[in-house]
Formats: sequence, C-alpha cells, structure tokens
Amino acid sequence: SQLRPALVFHAAALKHVPMVEANPLEGVLTNTIGSQVVAEACRKAKVGVMVLISTDKAVNPTNIMGVTKRLAESYCQSLDVAERPKGGTRYVTVRFGNVLGSTGSVVPLFQNQLAKGGPLTVTHKDITRYFMTTGEAVELVLQASAKGSIDVEAGGKIFVLDMGAPVRIYDLAEQMIRLSGQKPEEDVKIDIVGLRPGEKLHEELLHESENLVMTSTPRLFLAAPTIKNLNSLKNSFSTMTVFARAGNLSETLNQLIKLVPEYKPSGKELKDTKDK
Repeated sequence: SQLRPALVFHAAALKHVPMVEANPLEGVLTNTIGSQVVAEACRKAKVGVMVLISTDKAVNPTNIMGVTKRLAESYCQSLDVAERPKGGTRYVTVRFGNVLGSTGSVVPLFQNQLAKGGPLTVTHKDITRYFMTTGEAVELVLQASAKGSIDVEAGGKIFVLDMGAPVRIYDLAEQMIRLSGQKPEEDVKIDIVGLRPGEKLHEELLHESENLVMTSTPRLFLAAPTIKNLNSLKNSFSTMTVFARAGNLSETLNQLIKLVPEYKPSGKELKDTKDK
C-alpha cells in the first residue's frame, strides 16, 4: 500500500495479429480485461496518470487484436471522464502504428531473410503500413503523457501520433535488397505469400467519425471517439470475461460485435476453433 506510482505505462498486450486471430479468447482476456484490471488498479492506488499504449489497428478493426485494443481505449476514455473532474487518476491513450525494428517488425524479418540469401516475403504487393522509429515513438508518447495529464482539452480524448505517409512494404523490401548491394528479383527474389488472417491492406489512424485536432505539440493530435457509459462497459466486460474463461467463443464474439459495431469478423474465427 506504500508503493503508489505517480505514472503507469500500460504497454502489455498480445499484439501479433495472426496469433490473436488463432487465440481470440486469450486476446480478449489479455488486451481488454487485462487493461481494465490495470486501469482499476491505478484508480484504487490513486496513480496520477495511466498511459495506455494503443494501435492504429483499433480503428475500424478487422481483427481480434484491433477490436480488443479498441475496447481497452474505450474503458480508459470512460474512466478518464469519470475520474478527472474529481482529481482522480487521469487516463491518457496514445494511438500509433508500427515501430521500426521492434520485435516481430518487418525490418528484422527482412534482415534475417536477406542473411539467408532470400527470398523476402511480402503478403501483398500493395500492402502499406505506418512506421516510426523507436526514438520518435518514445518521445511523442512522453509528450502525450505530459500533455494529457495537465491539458483539460485532453479529457476523454485519444492522442494520435503523426506517422507521416504510409510505406509500401514491397518498396521497403526492394530498398533493403538494394542497400545490401544486390538487385531485387535478379539477386534476391521477393515472394508474394498472401494476406495473413485478420490482416488489412491499409491501416487507418482515425475512424471516419473522428476529427483530428492539432495540439500545441508538433506531430501530436487529439481525436474524440464516442465515449461509452462506464457502468455499461463494466457489465459487458463482466459478461465477456465469463464467456471467455468458459471457452465460449461465439458468445464472446457476440459481445465484441455489440460493443464495437464497426468490427466485422470474417466468420473464420469460429470455423478455425471448430476445426481444432
């Protein structure tokens, strides 16, 4: 009870899209319910600020990873609105895309494939992703944390990092081959292997109903997704936890769809589970 951190960064999540597609119940329990547990622990311990690290995959999610992170965003938004006016914990959510060189990132994958002489594997010739360096991500997350803790305008809103222009992964593969002193397709092949389960061709940083508002900090924006009723979310999360722990995938998915109507599961999630 004596340990009362002033600042908590919640970055723990199952973030690998195909892995969470294959294990949706674990995705729900870790990414959504786990975030609720951390958020409530922060509230009880009177933590000054909790920072939720979110993802561009939470926007119009086509996969379980994205929808579970969107619900983590929703919970922190609602708690922020409830706690901030009475001087309680402030909840700051920061949404951004891929970090270059991070675990599971495409750059280390390409480096390993290059070291073996290729081929480099790309899921689709037109697929694009947003990227930033680790240094950029850390600096902007820290700035959002400071701003979100004191800025009244930030209440219940989400910080969105300016990721620049999306990068075409096929172009990135070609460039990495050239940087190694070789020629694409002549010295090193690039294989198109097909989209993975739950994968989008193009990520989005904003839902169509969200408007970006500039802050006084360059490359840092605020978005205002719809704020859900906190008690209603708590009840839904309780129900979802029961279903997820019982291994009831269909009812767990129904809860996800009710809470995030823009989520459109492919139907493959249920089929895969029945096949196991």
